[in-house]
Amino acid sequence: MIQPDVRTVELDRNSRERLRAGGLDYRRVDPSDEAALDGFIRSIARGFIEGEPTEQMVAGSRPGQVGRRLIGVYDEASPQAERPVATVGSWVAPVTVPGGELPMWAVSEVTVAPTHRRRGIARAMLEGELRAAASAGVPIAGLTASEATIYGRYGFGPATWQSRWTVDTRRAGWAGAEPEGALHYLGQEAAAEALGRLHERTRRTRIGDIEGWPVRWRQLSGAKPGEPHGESVRGVRYLDAAGELRGAMVYRIAESDDDWARSRLEIRHLIGETPEARAALWRFALQHDLVGTVTAGFRPVDEPLPWLLDDARAATRTIEDHGWLRILDLPAVFAARRFAAPLDVVLRVADPLGFADGVWRVEARADGSGRATPLGGAGAPHASEADGSGVDIEIGVAELSSLYLGGVSARSLAEAGRLRGDTSATRRLDAALRIEGEPFLSIMY
Repeated sequence: MIQPDVRTVELDRNSRERLRAGGLDYRRVDPSDEAALDGFIRSIARGFIEGEPTEQMVAGSRPGQVGRRLIGVYDEASPQAERPVATVGSWVAPVTVPGGELPMWAVSEVTVAPTHRRRGIARAMLEGELRAAASAGVPIAGLTASEATIYGRYGFGPATWQSRWTVDTRRAGWAGAEPEGALHYLGQEAAAEALGRLHERTRRTRIGDIEGWPVRWRQLSGAKPGEPHGESVRGVRYLDAAGELRGAMVYRIAESDDDWARSRLEIRHLIGETPEARAALWRFALQHDLVGTVTAGFRPVDEPLPWLLDDARAATRTIEDHGWLRILDLPAVFAARRFAAPLDVVLRVADPLGFADGVWRVEARADGSGRATPLGGAGAPHASEADGSGVDIEIGVAELSSLYLGGVSARSLAEAGRLRGDTSATRRLDAALRIEGEPFLSIMY
């Protein structure tokens, strides 16, 4: 998989000119310029309503920006002109799709200062990133959204979901098997290393997951300087009966003000390469001394936790969207994906930004391979053939992006009025996109 160097991709001219007309400067942030990078980092903290970061916290964040494309929007009239009033960072990461991987333009750190709202800044930045990705030949973009109402207007659709769990340990009990391996405590740096190693070994088995990076693991383990509550984070690993690393977990315990024996254990991250490792780590948390409640987020929707408990009602679950995708090159993404059933449908895709707009014939063969061929739309070679007759399904690019990994039902979209088409074609599309299990993105980015 060839991944372009995002630092060499030109800034989008349309976005630059649009912002310049409003008196704003749209420019790169050089990670080697410490003062500029620190201003960028401080603006990110402000945008996500965090406190003003200490020097230690800023220093701990710098390594995570190396190799990324960092863009700031500056207002020279601001008393803090060295800090951007808006930020966006991006890089190319492999994302696991059914049957393989795709290079994905990962969009992160999107902030706009409240003082500069409603000036078209977010639109200029997001559309600029999508045009930059398309110009670099990256077929799909992705992000994790802090707000669910922002990104659909740019063609992103939710494609993976996460579950959050709260477990009453006094009720839960244990119904799982006795693990054959061993658990050991880890220091924070060792825990970060174990998380990174396990993530890289397992991410290709999780449709929707992406490559991680060292600062993320150090943040989760508490090893990143200035990490909130970092000093209270502990790590534990699981070795199987042969002594091989199969799982790791980082957690912290928050003491109860009312009853010390009913403290709350917060799982910050849990990776199990095998079902036995996952069960052993869950059991460690649920049977920890002086703990009355265990919480965990960023877990798969199909997490088997209730089946490990004597009382499944001791565990409550909430589900929310997590990973959002945006198709840019429709032929490339369908060529990369494996299909579960043969398919031959004609889609009319509406994409206001033009990347995937048009009429497409999507086919899947009995061997699981597929392709998308343009029949009409902007720049299509046979636009005259697409007169609307013969179109089986009409769909927006955001909805198609949600369908792509197989975690969303075309039938559900049709019943919600988000897809229009022939019932038989909708059923065939669902059958072709079907996957085993649920797609899952295990980290924020």
